[in-house]
Amino acid sequence: MSLAVATLGAIGSASAADCPRSDALGTSRVLSVDAKTTPRVGLKSFPQTLPLADREIVLTFDDGPRPPSTNKVLAALAQECVRATFFLVGRSSTEFPDLVKRIAREGHTIGHHTWSHPYMARIPAETAKYEIDHGIAADEKALSGVATTTPSTPFFRFPYFESTPAQLDLLEQRGIVVFGADFWASDWNDMTPEQELKLITDRVTANRKGIILFHDAQARTAAMMPDFLRWLRENGYHIVHIVPAGTSQQNASAH
Repeated sequence: MSLAVATLGAIGSASAADCPRSDALGTSRVLSVDAKTTPRVGLKSFPQTLPLADREIVLTFDDGPRPPSTNKVLAALAQECVRATFFLVGRSSTEFPDLVKRIAREGHTIGHHTWSHPYMARIPAETAKYEIDHGIAADEKALSGVATTTPSTPFFRFPYFESTPAQLDLLEQRGIVVFGADFWASDWNDMTPEQELKLITDRVTANRKGIILFHDAQARTAAMMPDFLRWLRENGYHIVHIVPAGTSQQNASAH
């Protein structure tokens, strides 16, 4: 699997200079993901995932942007100088464009999660294509003012991880990486922030590395995120920030 990697040595000076806390968790390295070599990742859906070392974690969030919980997640990430990836629902991006801009401004990666979050394998092919294209266009319009169906970050996640082979092939042909996850916080279930924290720290301990799925639209996730990031720091875990192939590392590491 051919992926270009910028290690901490390449980005450490910029990150250290810009991070207000010397004891923060921080972002250990930036991993460039190329659709040509890595069209689909995430062991819950696919046979392969990202080449992460032991105790390396990729944080991903679905279903935003949604105030006030997305704002609280962003504040927690900023406090620990951590970079994540947000898979946005186009309808929400249209409703909260300033929040989309904030996610990007704070150095996070923006991926795409359809226009309205349907079950993609249960709708006609043309409707599914519309969901993909309209969602991308809405995210891009919120981000830059231009509604294009060519994503500036070619990362996509299917709602409910539900797709068809034709949909997967279509995205691969368009050079868009499809993300599953290696494990998740199950934060769509009714539980307290404390229960979610216990669940996800147990799963991190069991898996030791991987792509984690959270939902920034969930208040319980926003509430427990500061404690989770602190737990990662205290237990020797490292955050990997994913970016598209071809992204300049200066841009990837800029705050």
